[in-house]
Amino acid sequence: MLLYMSTQDATLPPLHSVSVAGVVVREDGRLLAIRRADNGTWELPGGVLELSETPEAGVAREVLEETGIHVEIDELTGVYKNTTRGIVALVFRCKPSGGVERTSSESTAVEWLTPDEVSERMAEVFAIRLLDALDGNGPHVRSHDGKRLIPAG
Repeated sequence: MLLYMSTQDATLPPLHSVSVAGVVVREDGRLLAIRRADNGTWELPGGVLELSETPEAGVAREVLEETGIHVEIDELTGVYKNTTRGIVALVFRCKPSGGVERTSSESTAVEWLTPDEVSERMAEVFAIRLLDALDGNGPHVRSHDGKRLIPAG
């Protein structure tokens, strides 16, 4: 028997948004980061995945739009869920393949950071995404509430 929920039901299924982000690693080990224009926080370049695009195409598009850097996708390194906002983020390790750093309407700064600088500038829930991408043990699956990581299990 096939069960489904009608849009007429009193309780609607939860809504989630899928986003993508790129951990862009240069040959010298520095990592591409942006300072967001809307809230001033340091994060990975990325954004909402469009319905018609693959996750890999979405990462390449978002990184280019926000930073001016073209990338080649290496691999999926993590899946992260913000339980408060219902956002599921797919994070991919990438390598730069061209372009020149520039800001956009979504970024007020674009910089190549060391792993230590990432830990200093980014909130833990975003820094962990970069650090997970470097450890080679992924893909990682983690959840957070927007402020702190939620232990697995």
